[in-house]
Amino acid sequence: MSTQSSIQVGVANGLVRIRVEGKGSFQNSASLKDFAKEMLSRGHREFVVDLGACPLMDSTFMGTLAGIALKLKGSGDDGNIHIVNLNERNQGLLCNLGLDQLLRVECTDFSGAEALLASSFLPPVPVDKLEDARTMLEAHEAVVLANPENEAKFKDVLEFLRSDIAARQ
Repeated sequence: MSTQSSIQVGVANGLVRIRVEGKGSFQNSASLKDFAKEMLSRGHREFVVDLGACPLMDSTFMGTLAGIALKLKGSGDDGNIHIVNLNERNQGLLCNLGLDQLLRVECTDFSGAEALLASSFLPPVPVDKLEDARTMLEAHEAVVLANPENEAKFKDVLEFLRSDIAARQ
């Protein structure tokens, strides 16, 4: 399996389409977060994340998805993030963290090809260790905010990231 991953994005008829190709990880979370922030600022409230070509996700990536969903909920709008075409492993990961209660996990096949007609790939964000640590901390805080039971699971990670950020500033 290739270690390369990419995120293809497109917008059509008010629907923001995101297709993850390869692993959803801390390496592509910052670009996803930046893209979603821009789409939210433009008023988009419906997101579809296609995980059909994503074999697995790490906690930072799942936390980034949770953070986007929390921003949607916090805005008071009826926006949603639909997670589609996911494999059993990714479904289990989301359910294990209770994120299936925040994200709309749909095991149905969704093509949404019209949203990818005028699509592009998110460019990788230049590596900045401090910014990477901030992105990871924000993502893990979102996982805990989405489900307080996750605090015990990520206590050490959160402490490490906070210490790392303090040391880098």
